[in-house]
Amino acid sequence: MIATSLRRGMLRAGAIAAIGALALTGCSSGPAEDADATAGPLLTIPREDMGTFSQNFNPFSPNAAPMTTQAIYESMLIYNPADGNTVPWLAESWEPSADGLSVTFNLRKDVKWSDGEPLVAADVVTTFELQRELLGGFDYLETVESVDESTVLFTFNKKFSPALFELGQQVIVPSHVWSEFAEPGNEQNSVPVGTGPYTEVSNFQAQSFDLLPNPEYWQPDKQKIPGIRMLAFAGNDGANLAAINGDVDWAPQYMPDIQSTFVDKDPDHRHYWFPPTGAEINWQLNTTLDMFADADVRKALSMAIDREQIVDVGMSGYTIPADCTGLSGNYDEWRDEDVVADCGWTEHDAEAAASLLDEAGYTAGPDGQRTAPDGEPFAFDISVGSTSSDWLSVANIIAQNLQDIGVQATVDSPDWAAVVAGYETGEFQTGIVWSANAPTPYQYYRNIMSTESVKPVGEQTFDNYHRFGSEEADALLAEFAATTDEAEQQRLMSELQTLYSELAPVVPLFPGPEWGAYTTERFVGWPTEENPYATLATRAPTTVLVLTSLEPVE
Repeated sequence: MIATSLRRGMLRAGAIAAIGALALTGCSSGPAEDADATAGPLLTIPREDMGTFSQNFNPFSPNAAPMTTQAIYESMLIYNPADGNTVPWLAESWEPSADGLSVTFNLRKDVKWSDGEPLVAADVVTTFELQRELLGGFDYLETVESVDESTVLFTFNKKFSPALFELGQQVIVPSHVWSEFAEPGNEQNSVPVGTGPYTEVSNFQAQSFDLLPNPEYWQPDKQKIPGIRMLAFAGNDGANLAAINGDVDWAPQYMPDIQSTFVDKDPDHRHYWFPPTGAEINWQLNTTLDMFADADVRKALSMAIDREQIVDVGMSGYTIPADCTGLSGNYDEWRDEDVVADCGWTEHDAEAAASLLDEAGYTAGPDGQRTAPDGEPFAFDISVGSTSSDWLSVANIIAQNLQDIGVQATVDSPDWAAVVAGYETGEFQTGIVWSANAPTPYQYYRNIMSTESVKPVGEQTFDNYHRFGSEEADALLAEFAATTDEAEQQRLMSELQTLYSELAPVVPLFPGPEWGAYTTERFVGWPTEENPYATLATRAPTTVLVLTSLEPVE
């Protein structure tokens, strides 16, 4: 499920304590060779938010090792936000029913697990049983049945048009393995059995590990790289140094001034591409707190911040300012330009922001500092993980902008584990947060505005950290999910955008760029703006499309 995969990826960013920059081992003159020197260099990739790795390849675990759901386990289909296409993968085809209450997936008949067993419908059934037992979700799903060995029927308890992609992008696990685990949620799965192109774990260490080719892969002609080497770093700086020094092939992290620091050192081989198709990055305000319960206050704070400065300085010009629909570049075809034209609360206007706060009772005293209606100082924290240098810069710009209108904001930057824990329980004031990123904006608006996604403070949630809900949004979301008519979906999505603009449930900042820098010194076949067959993200559903397209340089 796209939104779930994204959320787990970000949770993994917060689950590992930062331990300082890692010195590369055995990579001083480029990526290390495989044990078999004739195989050539491994595709080397840094992970900038994990100081150490654990040999945990459980795809249901928030602490799974990198590439678990990209190289080892695969899904039935892959949606590519870069070009808007859907790629059949483990399923060769699918058919939604005319009444919208079921969908049938037809699995490929030539797929084997890495232990040689065939992929069968029972694997899909077991996967969804485990998914619902361990992680919940799929409330609309009534049954999952094996029609025959290669056909799976999903039936719903209500019409739910986003189901195709949510079901289709869930990675599948082998029933003959996972049904034997006594506690699948706690299973480390240190020797995984998958259908992906690179399943064989080798040379596992705390700061690096290798994944070698699956000997039973169903697309052997696409296994052209010798394997993958993952390197652990506790922050952007160490990962960026590895990229600058030529020690990695693929650098999927924020890199300031990438042209001069990375590309210009070898312009014939080094390139980058940052399409704005990632999750929308929002400044979320805890709406259970009185000071953020008023939409006018949220809009005033939004108008106080300078998004041009945020993207140009904080994000090095790699993205664009958000508008009042809150939609990232992934959803341009859904964006209602009339809503954008009628909205001003995402434009920088400090004077208007100050006036709106005055009207809301947040007035400035003789010293210029604002107080709340109860007389308390209007002051709060902005939480962001200490290893995210780009988001820290963004948070500091927001704090500076707010100071201009007499609002005190302090950047609080412990490690991501502490930040995320506060988000999940609602024990935070404000924070810079990622959002859901699915093929349609349905999941984004559900997580931002649905009452169904609101949990009380103290109760853990993985969505809607700001704890805002609208019954009007519930009704529109339900109507959207119940129809497959494209024109009706577009109309309902426009109404959701209008409601979002009216309520300002969060403060949208910018579309998250899909980071991706690479070198063609050792491997070619990368996606580009001209050939967007995938993004350059290493934690996305499209990652496997890159792994099965790259070729070593002859």
